[in-house]
Amino acid sequence: MVDRKSFLQSGHKGSLLSAFLYFDVSFMLWVLLGPLAVLIANDYGLNAAQKANLVALPALGGSVLRLVLGYLTDRIGAKKTGILGMLLTVVPLLYGWKLASSLNDMYFVALMLGIAGASFAAALPLASRWYPPQYQGLALGIAGAGNSGTIFSTLFANRLAQHYGDWHLVFGLALIPLAVVFLIFLFTAKDSPTQPAPLKLADYGRVLRQKDTWLFCFFYMVTFGGFSGMANYLTIFFNTEYKLSAVTAADFATICIIAGSLFRPIGGYLSDRMGGIKMLMLLYGVIGVMLAAVSMLPALWLTTALLFVAMMGMGMGNGAVFQLVPQRFSHEVGIITGIVGAAGGLGGFFLPKILGTLKLTTGSFTPGFLVLSVIALSCIVVIAAVQGKWKRTWVGEGGKVQATGALDSVGTV
Repeated sequence: MVDRKSFLQSGHKGSLLSAFLYFDVSFMLWVLLGPLAVLIANDYGLNAAQKANLVALPALGGSVLRLVLGYLTDRIGAKKTGILGMLLTVVPLLYGWKLASSLNDMYFVALMLGIAGASFAAALPLASRWYPPQYQGLALGIAGAGNSGTIFSTLFANRLAQHYGDWHLVFGLALIPLAVVFLIFLFTAKDSPTQPAPLKLADYGRVLRQKDTWLFCFFYMVTFGGFSGMANYLTIFFNTEYKLSAVTAADFATICIIAGSLFRPIGGYLSDRMGGIKMLMLLYGVIGVMLAAVSMLPALWLTTALLFVAMMGMGMGNGAVFQLVPQRFSHEVGIITGIVGAAGGLGGFFLPKILGTLKLTTGSFTPGFLVLSVIALSCIVVIAAVQGKWKRTWVGEGGKVQATGALDSVGTV
């Protein structure tokens, strides 16, 4: 059990709070177009593919820019990178508020909101570098809880747009919480005095040459990519399929997003007890079955329940993936975290594209959800194929090769 007093004294409380708030407001802004897409689509007469593009581009921008912000964090520090990230996030908010008047303008806003999605790269190191190894998980868990910011967008964005009669104004109103967090961050965040040596391109090349890097990227594209992609797309889905109003559709999306946000730490916790490999195989099975059931497009209440469980599985899967990563890459955790995290963002780009494109070409959401189900279930096949080698070759503390089966009781590593 964690000693709360010891934990608080071991690091820097101001930086931990700043990291959480920066992550929280950034996630809120990153998915802002998800709920607003219904209103924007009504104004611009968008088809299913165009709506999918609009909510997919922030994920693409976040995936690419996460590597950029990660590079800057290594070179100039997490605090300066976070400050720069928040200042640059002002650009798409101002543009969406005052200048956007066409779909192409909104595509620009969407891509630039990826800056907020890249906040991982600065927020998590800002928090974790202050804490000793025994508290790294807790520090990252607290900072990472900022993904709950997605809930604020789905709950309030369309309500504000409806109240003021203008969805453009929501981008302007979003500047207020950003400004508040910026000031708190400016005066309370502080870089740890113990900074790791900057990474070289050769370090990334060495990791990218390993097959397991790409496997973890694939797994995280399904879990985190599934969560972030659904967070952006579910309002469109509920509005299109069940004819709900923009506000009500966003409320139903919020119910599902809560599951993905809150259950991530539980995934890591359970992985410690039953083993990350078993946990991931179970979760991919749950996700795959739930999405296959959603593809039948049942009654609204049942679809919501199925998506709630699927999103819960994705959230827990995020924790399970990163419970395994340090075991395979015990000496390259920083590098692999950035690469896998970027891949997760890319998954959030492809999910809306799959659902939107297949909806446009077939007239139904059924094929899209079936494709997503097959992708999730294929992860089980991949893990089953490689787990034997993993258990024989992965190393634990001190560089000692673990005995076969050791990973079935993760937490002893």
